[in-house]
Amino acid sequence: MSQTPANPACAIECRQITKTFGSVVANDKIDLDVRYGEILALLGENGSGKTTLMNMLSGIYHPDSGSISIAGQPVSINSPVDAMHLGIGMIHQHFKLVDAFTAMDNIVLGTHGKRLAPKVLKERILEICHSVGLEIDPEKRVYEMSVSEKQTVEILKVLYRDAKILILDEPTAVLTPQETGKLFAILRRMREQGRAIIIITHKLQEVLEISDRVTILWKGKSIDTVNTAETNARQLTELMVGRPVSLSIQRPQPQDPQPVMDVQGLTVKKPDGAIALDGISFDIRSGEILGIAGVAGSGQKELCETIAGLTKSEKGHITFKGEEILGKTPAEIISLGIHMGFVPEDRLGMGLVASMGMVDNMLLKSYRSHKGMFIDRKPARALAEELIRRLEIVTPGEDTPVRLLSGGNVQKVLIGREIESGPSVLITAYPVRGLDINSSYTVYDLLNEQKQKGVAVVFVGEDLDVLLELCDRILVLCHGRITGLVDASSVTKEQIGLMMTGSHSGEVQQ
Repeated sequence: MSQTPANPACAIECRQITKTFGSVVANDKIDLDVRYGEILALLGENGSGKTTLMNMLSGIYHPDSGSISIAGQPVSINSPVDAMHLGIGMIHQHFKLVDAFTAMDNIVLGTHGKRLAPKVLKERILEICHSVGLEIDPEKRVYEMSVSEKQTVEILKVLYRDAKILILDEPTAVLTPQETGKLFAILRRMREQGRAIIIITHKLQEVLEISDRVTILWKGKSIDTVNTAETNARQLTELMVGRPVSLSIQRPQPQDPQPVMDVQGLTVKKPDGAIALDGISFDIRSGEILGIAGVAGSGQKELCETIAGLTKSEKGHITFKGEEILGKTPAEIISLGIHMGFVPEDRLGMGLVASMGMVDNMLLKSYRSHKGMFIDRKPARALAEELIRRLEIVTPGEDTPVRLLSGGNVQKVLIGREIESGPSVLITAYPVRGLDINSSYTVYDLLNEQKQKGVAVVFVGEDLDVLLELCDRILVLCHGRITGLVDASSVTKEQIGLMMTGSHSGEVQQ
């Protein structure tokens, strides 16, 4: 088969890249071009092949067939070391840093050659920072850093290795609007310096703001590449999903919302003894969606786990319909109708058993209600089939172990099961993290359905645009304290961002 000659003006040229895992074709003859001096956005639904393709460019996987050229030269990328030597650097969504090390230590970790003296190394790092507009204290330890500082270290790691091609996976997922703006300014400066940048994100407004071109993948194939200036969010969504999709989030008015859960003076410590929640008080109301905003590590995880009975509190009270629930077991709390769909970094780390199929994972929530020696699996199978249809879960079958599904599809199983459990209070933490546009809007619709049934819904989210559109009230956490409890219809994204950093306190509205 003849191939198009490599173009030296391109940083990366992928031609007819194919990768299979057993019977699953993850990448099917994909073509991809990335030019020096541009930002290319990569879009696609969950399971479209984005991660697999990027893993081949970063040396984690090797293509079954096809070719890759870097700066016009055919290459074989067999390991991350090969990728690094070719000038490819990947900044992962979940940081790969050693918390006890300084920024300098993390930046040089894994590099070969003569180690620079600390003073010279510090000067070199600050020189790189100045060249692209980054700010960091090279001697600061990672555990003392904010999320944006950790991301800065990740970027410096690849720049220190002289990467000319950067791949960023969901880089704004946990940033405030102000931090996102700073990151985009840095990316634009690197583009001006001639670097090639690939950004993977599900946030269409960010794609339109930062990219020059957009490549869309669909079911493992490269569907199209369009100039960003000549497209819009609706067209991109249709290309991703293969059909028109409404991009509006409905926010039905709460019907007679009544407090069902009251949190008073709640204080919770982290395992290391640091304060995670510092005397916070608020209520959760029926028929309402309460959004919770905050930079990563502001107490969201501890709040969810304390309500669910997974974490003990130091002091305070949580009452559900007048009954104290602190001190109850998770099973007792679930029996009251309080359900939590928490999506951790490891989606199989909470709530799902990796070796089980969907049917058995559905039974984990209901087996205690069965009487006698035998469990009737028919209702669980019917629920699994319904979730596959409704959430468009891609799986060979409802008995396929969930560890064999893509991360996004595992997430659909988790949140779908909690929504279908008939809760009175539904705690959803990051329910659309990593999900594609179509799946995300399906989840928003499901949460609104629960709201209209009178369920009290808590939505812990990262995308402020979604929080403002979907929620009725928004509670903002910063370092374990409440810096605002506001009406979502009368606050701006910028105001929420300032509350998230503690530089502005919002009026607490009850």
